[in-house]
Amino acid sequence: MMKDLFDSHAHLDDPRFDEDREAIIADMGERGMLCVCVGSDMPTSRAAVALAQAHPGRLWASAAVHPHWAKDFAPADVEQLRAWSSLPHVVAMGEMGLDFHYDLSPRPVQREVFAAQLELAYSLDMPAILHVREAHGETIDMLRVRRDRLPPLLLHCYSGSWESAREYMDMGAMISFAGSLTFHKAANLQEAARRIPTDRLLIETDSPYLAPEPVRGRRNDPRNVAHVAAFLAALRGEEAGEVAAYTRQNALRFYRIDGTGHAL
Repeated sequence: MMKDLFDSHAHLDDPRFDEDREAIIADMGERGMLCVCVGSDMPTSRAAVALAQAHPGRLWASAAVHPHWAKDFAPADVEQLRAWSSLPHVVAMGEMGLDFHYDLSPRPVQREVFAAQLELAYSLDMPAILHVREAHGETIDMLRVRRDRLPPLLLHCYSGSWESAREYMDMGAMISFAGSLTFHKAANLQEAARRIPTDRLLIETDSPYLAPEPVRGRRNDPRNVAHVAAFLAALRGEEAGEVAAYTRQNALRFYRIDGTGHAL
């Protein structure tokens, strides 16, 4: 059993965990695991914050509005995000970004809400977790024009090419891979994962979504980040324990969590 992993992005507030959430978290503790619970709208952000508050030193939270729900973003949400950002167990703003696959919110609204949250994260000196799907070119353009006013960036569940990854890293970004890295038709992702420098890599589950290949089709949970670590290790010619160690250290550094489990 691989221990001491850091799942950099999960949705443990999801109703699919209602029956066994506490048992999963307890088992994660036995494995020495750490995890960031990520909000995708205001209600899930509130739930993520509550989970992190209930499990100090094991879980942390981020809060923001996903591009799917940008159409629901309200001016008052800015002040609530600002308030959450001041809590010691809230370590990032996210997830935010652009998603042109489903277009559940109009693209102009997605751009406006993404820009507003990026600016808020910068003003609060909070790391930002980015969700980008079928919008890498436009996201890179939006980041480039703000490159002097960018917060620390993490591309979660990376879905782009090696070339796009280089553009993001040129702006200081970290890159995180989820279970999609293990899929048979993920050659472009796998090329990027082989080439990204060790100090820029994180791993995640995005659970309950995107279960990795050995457990694909089932509900995902943070413990399955071990499969992502093992696959990434094989891809890069490294030991799985080595990948677990450096991705954990990278996550602690990005989220500014010290070795004792406290936010810096």
